[in-house]
Amino acid sequence: MIFSILEMFREEPFLLFLITIGVACAIGGVPPMIERSRRRGIENDLPAMLEALSDSLGAGLGLQQAMMAEADRNTGTLGKLLKETLAESHASSFESALANFATKTRSSQVQRVMHLMSTALEQDAPLQDILADMSRDYERLNDLMNRRESDLVGRSILIMMFVAVGLPFLIAFIVALFAPASQGYQLDTFNSSFTMFFGVASLIALAVGGRMLGRMKSAMWWAPLWMATSMTIYHVLVIVIGG
Repeated sequence: MIFSILEMFREEPFLLFLITIGVACAIGGVPPMIERSRRRGIENDLPAMLEALSDSLGAGLGLQQAMMAEADRNTGTLGKLLKETLAESHASSFESALANFATKTRSSQVQRVMHLMSTALEQDAPLQDILADMSRDYERLNDLMNRRESDLVGRSILIMMFVAVGLPFLIAFIVALFAPASQGYQLDTFNSSFTMFFGVASLIALAVGGRMLGRMKSAMWWAPLWMATSMTIYHVLVIVIGG
C-alpha cells in the first residue's frame, strides 16, 4: 500500500519533499499557538484580578496583602504566576516583584498595568479608583479583541478552505472528468503546472489570513503543510478520478 501511494508521487518529487518539510514545520508552529493561548488567557483574566484588588483595597487591605489574597483566590495561570512572584519577593522589594511578575506573564497588557501601579504607588495616587477604572477599560478592550479575533479567524479559515481545499478539488474533478488519462489525454505538463499553482495560491491565502489576524510570522510555520495539502489534493484526485 505504501508503495502504491508513493507511486502516485513518482513524477512529483518536490511534492514529497514539501510534505516532509510541512510536517516538520507544523511541529514548530505549535509552540507559538500554545504561547498565544496562554497569553490571551492571562489577559482575559486580568480585569477580574484588577477588580478584586480594587475591592480588597476598599476593604482596608494594603496592596501587597491584596495581591496575596488574589494569588490564593485565582486558580488560573495569572494566579499561579502571582503566587510564585510574591513568594520570591521576600528576597527583594515589592516593586521588583511587580516588575518580575509582569515579565513572567510576557503580556504587554500586564506589563502596562504593573507599570501604572508602580507609578501610582510612587506618587501616592488613589490606587483603588485607578484599579477599578483599569478593570473596566481592559474588560472592554479584551471583549473587542475577542470579538475581532472570532470574526477574523472565521474569515481566515473560510479563505484557506476555499483556496487550499475546495478549489483544487473542483478543478481536479473537472480535469479528470473531461480529460481523463485513461482515454489517452496527455496532460502531464498541465497537471504539474496546476499542482504548483495551487501550492502558490495556498501560500498567498495563508499569508492573507495571517496578515488579517496580525500573526504573519506564526502563520508561516504552517505554509509548507497547507501548500502540500492543496497540491496533494489536486494531484491525487486527477490520478484517482482520471484513471
